[in-house]
Amino acid sequence: MALTGLLAVSACQFVGDDDSDDEARRLNTMKSFPLNAYIPDATSPDGKAVGTAQWILAKQCMVRLGFTGFKTLDIRTVDGTYPVRQGTLASSSKVGDDSPYGVDDPDLAAEHGYHNRQRDEPGTQPMEWPADQYAALTGTFESGDSRRAHGHPIPKKGCMGEAVRKIYGPEPKPVKVGGVQLSGYYSLAAQYWYQAHKAARKDPAWKKADRAWSDCMKDEGFRYPDPDEASTDSAWFRGDKPSQKEKKTAAADARCKLDTGYIQAVHAVESRAQKKAIAAHKKELDEQRAGAERAMANARKIVDDRS
Repeated sequence: MALTGLLAVSACQFVGDDDSDDEARRLNTMKSFPLNAYIPDATSPDGKAVGTAQWILAKQCMVRLGFTGFKTLDIRTVDGTYPVRQGTLASSSKVGDDSPYGVDDPDLAAEHGYHNRQRDEPGTQPMEWPADQYAALTGTFESGDSRRAHGHPIPKKGCMGEAVRKIYGPEPKPVKVGGVQLSGYYSLAAQYWYQAHKAARKDPAWKKADRAWSDCMKDEGFRYPDPDEASTDSAWFRGDKPSQKEKKTAAADARCKLDTGYIQAVHAVESRAQKKAIAAHKKELDEQRAGAERAMANARKIVDDRS
């Protein structure tokens, strides 16, 4: 299916078109974008090896800092988790999901609204740690926390940060993306992704898609200029469970995306912007990808050596 010019086709052609709906949902994923090739998949075998290697090294670091209980820590119990300070893990309203363009299934949206439409993947759950262990693991301190553990200085960004540096090498310089300072080994790809998205939103084709979606929503009795405004309505953040109004809004949102070909249209615009960014910065991005491949090879060796 051509991804350009879809908005010129009447909305009725999309109603009940299962192939078109499936295509929209396929495109409404991070892995459907060109820049995703420069961000390793954490759920792949290599990605999981990095997570396992990080905990293997962090465990060694924690023992070195005097946390003797870590000698018997079974990595399988923590693999794929990230530390949270004890007493801070609380249930909260989970509005939104990890798809680029939000809700795209009217039935799911009618049931869940905008609340946590996609369940957390296995192995991504937070795990609580006592304050002293949390500080040593992450290098994150609150008022009164010691920056030493059993007389030993805690490494920068804690044992988890030290482990990542051993796997990836020196951390690249932070970059500012949308007013937020990003640090990390894939911040370059994130920076170009953000810039491409920002440029795409200004494209006349994107604005046309917003208008078509907004007109459809008006016919359903809802007034929003674009899907972002609908999904981030402050009313949805007032409780842990979606209200009936939220469910109806989200269901209409998803129907209008499918009926107007919204996702296909804006994805085409954003993909073009990303390809342009890749062409302009290919050398840097290729270097980053090569670094990621070296890191994954390091991680596999660390995991294999433990076996």
